[in-house]
Amino acid sequence: MKRQHIAFAALLVGVAACLFAWRVDAAALLAAYLAAWWFCIGLLLGGLANVWLHNLTGGEWGEAIRAPLLRNARWMWLATLLFLPIAFGVSHLYPWAQVEGAAHLRQALSAPGFKSTWLQPGFFLVRSAVYLLIWCALAGFSMQPSLQRARLFSAFALIVYGFTVSLAAVDWIMSLMPLWYSSAFGLLAGTAQMLAAMALAIVYAIRGGAPPSTLRDLGNLLLMYVMTWAYLAFVQFLIIWAENLPHEIGWYLVRVRDGWLGLAWALALLLFFVPQLVLLSRRAKETPSVLGALALGVLAMSMFYTWWLILPSVSAVSHSWLWLAPLPLVALGALAWLLHRRQAIPVEDDRRHAGERHV
Repeated sequence: MKRQHIAFAALLVGVAACLFAWRVDAAALLAAYLAAWWFCIGLLLGGLANVWLHNLTGGEWGEAIRAPLLRNARWMWLATLLFLPIAFGVSHLYPWAQVEGAAHLRQALSAPGFKSTWLQPGFFLVRSAVYLLIWCALAGFSMQPSLQRARLFSAFALIVYGFTVSLAAVDWIMSLMPLWYSSAFGLLAGTAQMLAAMALAIVYAIRGGAPPSTLRDLGNLLLMYVMTWAYLAFVQFLIIWAENLPHEIGWYLVRVRDGWLGLAWALALLLFFVPQLVLLSRRAKETPSVLGALALGVLAMSMFYTWWLILPSVSAVSHSWLWLAPLPLVALGALAWLLHRRQAIPVEDDRRHAGERHV
């Protein structure tokens, strides 16, 4: 009970601090809120994607993580409602939603027709509602006993997830700098979500007393996600930097100032090199304390990566992000902890399939 009181107090303090920060710098606070919200809903979506992946591949590793990940998916409707601050703050956050920004966008684009039409506040909100409703529907269907392990539904859900999360990443993150574009950005965003969700799933598996063989499999999957994320991020950087086109390199130029370059090196070290070295060791993957500490580290660095994706793209954000960025994260983290404590009802599952092997 004492921990719940502390979490509730942290929630109240976080909300109050956000209200104060709104008066100080509304755009910077909205950018920080967008980063915290994207990270949180990414854990829910990435967790579901890992469950769907297990339905298609099989293995004991999925049995250790599916129940907590499906329980988390119950709160997809709440994550949808928490998008409202972003919806109401579109004109503060996105330059194309402002009169001056829209005029500059039309002037800067050589073929303004499609992008100018796509980046309209009303159309943006309609698309956002569609993405969120689709994710809520997928979460609801995934908790139905008849569909929890259905391969056909899981394959369909993964395709829909990949398509919608790519479009959402373009709309909510890439369009913060509307002249920039990358065809790999959507895939990179989805991979980062599944990476963070797998790290969280490993924490759940360790708390549930998963055997060493299961932890080894989960560690191998985490290594796969780490290497895939690093490959996509590096290839995107290499191609854009080699082409050296103004509309493309601008996204990286803002990330070499105000300390963002140091964070980029920290991400390369702590979200790629260190996890890769640790996860190459079989003994490390089978040791709960080592794997758990690494998973928590990957989870923390994934949040820093989300900040790195979003905050530099907002021109109003400067060094104030150092104290603004944690505020929405504290509020949402306290809310998530309180909700987690209320998850006492187990997810229904067809136990006839609990030991089934999928080839």
